[in-house]
Amino acid sequence: MKLKVNGAEHEVDVEDDMPLLWVLRDELHITGPKYGCGIAQCGACTVHLDGEAVRSCQVTAGDVGAGEITTIEGLGTPEALHAVQAAWVAHQVAQCGYCQAGQIMQAAAFLATTPDPSDDDINFAMRGNLCRCGTYPRIREAVRTAARNLKEA
Repeated sequence: MKLKVNGAEHEVDVEDDMPLLWVLRDELHITGPKYGCGIAQCGACTVHLDGEAVRSCQVTAGDVGAGEITTIEGLGTPEALHAVQAAWVAHQVAQCGYCQAGQIMQAAAFLATTPDPSDDDINFAMRGNLCRCGTYPRIREAVRTAARNLKEA
């Protein structure tokens, strides 16, 4: 099957029911999405499918079809960070970093549809992304900063 990931087309020989997370990590060696729980409860595996945040542990390769997948590796570059990535750096959000790719992907998809979020909006949108380090206040501040920067861009 063919999958479009981060703007490039890839041919993979996998079963239709293989979770997208394992296709990305094991077949394509894209390591940004992480395995956290396997039941779509932690958000560590969050990627975009046609711009929508999805849990790649629960989306199968066959579910993707002609959709476009974006992982943290395709969101921005070191030379041109996405506004959410830049805000994460500015607010020093990451501690251990394990959940951060999923957090950033969730925040980027959220801000694409909610350009002027309230704290309640942010809390609600990010509720499915868990951080064992407890950086939630910095995450909320980074999302606020990214929202402002995206509006100004």
